[in-house]
Amino acid sequence: MRRMSAEPTTVTGYLSGRQTGSDREGKRLVSVNIYVGNLPFSVTNAELEDLFGEHGTVSSAQVIMDRETGRARGFGFVEMEGADAARAAIEALDGAEVGGRRLKVNEARERQGRR
Repeated sequence: MRRMSAEPTTVTGYLSGRQTGSDREGKRLVSVNIYVGNLPFSVTNAELEDLFGEHGTVSSAQVIMDRETGRARGFGFVEMEGADAARAAIEALDGAEVGGRRLKVNEARERQGRR
């Protein structure tokens, strides 16, 4: 399992991702991992999936929880099938207000090693 950084990145040009299979026309599908920051602490995995599901197929959605307290940390990751759907979700939801908080939505980047 790849670990992703909670650090937001700027999306420029083509969204990168990993190939996950083929669609009906035989085109390769790309799975894109998206960072979602400034989430309300009450948001669940299912609510996060529903929010992004309006823009395309969601492979997974996970709100990151604190190991010690078991409470949400205020950010999460969503994996979407297709760069176009991911791009549409990022553009539509970056800065959107959810539960009184403005979301920060960007393509996730690989987590850098700890020092």
